Amino acid sequence: MDYYHDERMQKLFEVLEQPKSLDEIDLSDSFIKNLILKIISTYGNIKVSQISEITGLHMDILEKVLKSLEKDDLCAQTGGSFLFPSVEYTIKKKGHEKAAQLIQENPYIGMAPVSYEEYFKIMGVQLKGRFPLKIPQEVIEKALKGVVGVEEGKKTLVASAIGGKGFFIYGPPGTGKTFLTSKMSDLLPPLLIPKYVEFSESVIQFYDPDFHKLRPEQPKDPRWVKVYAPFVFTGSELSTEKLETSYNPNKGVYETSPIIKANGGILLLDDLGRQKEDPNAILNRLIVPLENKKDVIYVKGAPAMVHTHFIPAFSTNLEITIIDEAHLRRAPLHILLGPPNPDEIVEVFKKNLDSMHEDYDDDVLERFKMVYLPRVEGGEQLKPTFAHARDVAQIAQAVRIRRGEERITVEILEEALEQHVLIALQRKYTPELFNRIITQQK
Repeated sequence: MDYYHDERMQKLFEVLEQPKSLDEIDLSDSFIKNLILKIISTYGNIKVSQISEITGLHMDILEKVLKSLEKDDLCAQTGGSFLFPSVEYTIKKKGHEKAAQLIQENPYIGMAPVSYEEYFKIMGVQLKGRFPLKIPQEVIEKALKGVVGVEEGKKTLVASAIGGKGFFIYGPPGTGKTFLTSKMSDLLPPLLIPKYVEFSESVIQFYDPDFHKLRPEQPKDPRWVKVYAPFVFTGSELSTEKLETSYNPNKGVYETSPIIKANGGILLLDDLGRQKEDPNAILNRLIVPLENKKDVIYVKGAPAMVHTHFIPAFSTNLEITIIDEAHLRRAPLHILLGPPNPDEIVEVFKKNLDSMHEDYDDDVLERFKMVYLPRVEGGEQLKPTFAHARDVAQIAQAVRIRRGEERITVEILEEALEQHVLIALQRKYTPELFNRIITQQK
């Protein structure tokens, strides 16, 4: 059985067939009629096929609703062939007036949402008994294939994924904390989530393409999407306010917080301790969602319970003692990442060049390694980070393109190294003074 499409997922796909009638769909007739009327009014003239693309509603549902709107003198056909999808509709005066009122009350125009009851039921089925997981060895190997070194960190990451336990990941900047944590998305099973949910005639947005990566296989009901386990990350900009669901008046939707978007996956609080607020105040906001696996959001003052079944990951460059013991208990695992050794950073540098399809001379890798080797071995003994490997590779590519060369040479690498700000600072100052400068910048 495919780990990413197991028996439970197959059964859910069978359940999530596209509704073909008003009796089958989990939305009220009035909500669907209002949604379609707002769309026609907004576009002026629109084909039925376009309405179907926008809403995800089956043609049979659209035909029944549009005929009803015509009968009520709210819209009218203006053209098209005998094929219903190509028929064009326009708004009438009475329909325009009603649509204007509807848009003022609820401006949402887009994909038809899923009912709150349907969302809660389908999500509950997926999350029940989710842990402990049995992750196939081939899935683990494929997920962690691109991670160089950090063998103990990989073991802890897999343990976290198996048991659903949170973890702290800490160490100096540039050691790959965010990169390693992001690999958990491929270790966890995928999830079916609604794009939008209707609650008390309002619309809540659940799907966020920035954090929800689509799987190749998708259910027939386009209101749902199958995604990899989400990897949601926040940084120094995080505040307790941003952990709340907020209403977007321009889109007419309630935009869910990172806590809800991370449901079924991982929520990484990056750079913990760099936020303007006390990190423990931010972590206090997570206590209820972590304990109950659910949280309450308020839609026009009405409470709605939502699923928050995520694994917390907390990343920091600071001392882990800044966190209260109560919060450490909720993320009992830990990963300490130290600076990579020269061989590891060269391997990552090579991977970056290869991924960009760059040709390079063999001695380019040896020259890059010398930057980090001890002085007793003829090197520069600079402090290595995985971020250097990525950045220098990209800068070298830019230098090659500017010069009009076909491949990256040692000369091109030298120019790239000179242009990298952190390498330039390390070359200019003693390690003590360099660390002091970087600390002051932070």
